[in-house]
Amino acid sequence: MNPAEIPLKAPSTAAEAGSEVSIHDVEQVERALIDASTRLPVLFFYTSAIVWLLIGTLLAGFTSFKLHAPDLLADYSFLTWGRIRPAHMNVMVFGWASMAGIGTSIWLMARLCRTTLRHPLLLIGGAAFWNLGVMLGVGGILAGGSTGYEWLEFPPYATIVLFVAYTLVMSWAILMFRFRRGDHIYITQWYLLGAFLWFPWVYGATQIMLFVVPVQGVMQEAVTWWCANNLLFLWFGAIGLGTAYYMIPKVIGRPVYSYHLAAIGFWTYALFASWTGMQRLVDGPFPAWMITASIAATILTIIPVATVGLNHHMTMRGYFGLLRYSPTLRFTVFGAISYTVFSLLGVFLSLRSVAGYIHFTEASIAYSHLGLYAFFTMIMFGSMYYIVPRLVGREWRYASLIKLHFWSSAYGVGLMVLMLFVAGLSQGSAMNDPTIAFNESTESILPYLRGRSVSGMLLTVAHFVFAFHFGLMLLGLGRTADVPTFLNPQEEEAVKTHL
Repeated sequence: MNPAEIPLKAPSTAAEAGSEVSIHDVEQVERALIDASTRLPVLFFYTSAIVWLLIGTLLAGFTSFKLHAPDLLADYSFLTWGRIRPAHMNVMVFGWASMAGIGTSIWLMARLCRTTLRHPLLLIGGAAFWNLGVMLGVGGILAGGSTGYEWLEFPPYATIVLFVAYTLVMSWAILMFRFRRGDHIYITQWYLLGAFLWFPWVYGATQIMLFVVPVQGVMQEAVTWWCANNLLFLWFGAIGLGTAYYMIPKVIGRPVYSYHLAAIGFWTYALFASWTGMQRLVDGPFPAWMITASIAATILTIIPVATVGLNHHMTMRGYFGLLRYSPTLRFTVFGAISYTVFSLLGVFLSLRSVAGYIHFTEASIAYSHLGLYAFFTMIMFGSMYYIVPRLVGREWRYASLIKLHFWSSAYGVGLMVLMLFVAGLSQGSAMNDPTIAFNESTESILPYLRGRSVSGMLLTVAHFVFAFHFGLMLLGLGRTADVPTFLNPQEEEAVKTHL
């Protein structure tokens, strides 16, 4: 007989039934204790991240308007585009994205290690120092103390504070993994541990090569782009993929399709992603092998993209209908799909013939937004919709606000990437035409820059709606229900057994 056709049997004795019930009860109590131990640190990281998200959103809107209205508040030095833009980027990278990623990682690691959080004050102290580092860094940039290196504009004194904060967080991660229960290591843990080990390597090595024992000449630019690309892949990318590998199977209630595919995806991702970055320097005064190696590595990232995409798709097969109901699933799947698009676009932009055409255009900004927002940020939103109710004991209050948040975010980032990418193509065409003056090539993209400002308004709505909804949860004003807040609440009875 096919094992799938064997009928399920009820426990033959009351003792067996009691045993099953007790095991279930023990697991429920264990999860409740883990959630209680992570409540304060995770909510502290999440609250800080959302505050920085709102600040970064306001800076982003101002930055966008300055591109087509440069005279706006031009009399104030700290509000010039050259200071506002790096302040915005660093707020989003180190304030919002890093703190949201760390908060999600804390909860995931505690759940997967099946142990309560040890020394939560260590993490709260780390979050406090991290906030201090970001505040000092942003203040330094606005005061004119930027280092001038892309994604690394924070002055050295702010970087030192960030390293102190990261040391506290890293100490927690080692303790958590050391005292895990069971020998099995889940694929999500692989990605999270990788991210926590890769960040100090990438960020620390870059600080040494740029500020402690600085390399000379054009090699500074090579180090800068290697760092920026690897922060995007090995820090944010690893946390984002690890979170997706947890959330998708958890919500639909089935295991990952293939553990072997997941292992192949992880190791090829770790191998090839770390070689990328130099492809942004095509036609620059650098050794040819450096750029060629990065281009080849970027092309080879198709392997982890294909394995991760296939694994997620096969895991979701037969359950795509649940996207109508689950906020976590909708945000996470959107982010997972965006990861594939982001990686394929990166391969396209790394080709020498393409890179030489759209170098120094808005297309590279579109690529960064696709990775940092459409991929990573959307997955973080999805994880928050899953984790926060388990920390505060309430469900999200309004399904309508969740839908407004999703569609404003999706349309906003989609329009922004489209406007910037088309602007990049137009700008590249004009700059490669010797009959067109440079200022004319810049003016030709003004309609697209205005379109970017419109997309920024959609994202502003999304972020403030989410912050308001999150605030209700913190104040204990969420729904007291035994089922999640579905996007289509009128059909809860039909789907609650699946979610």
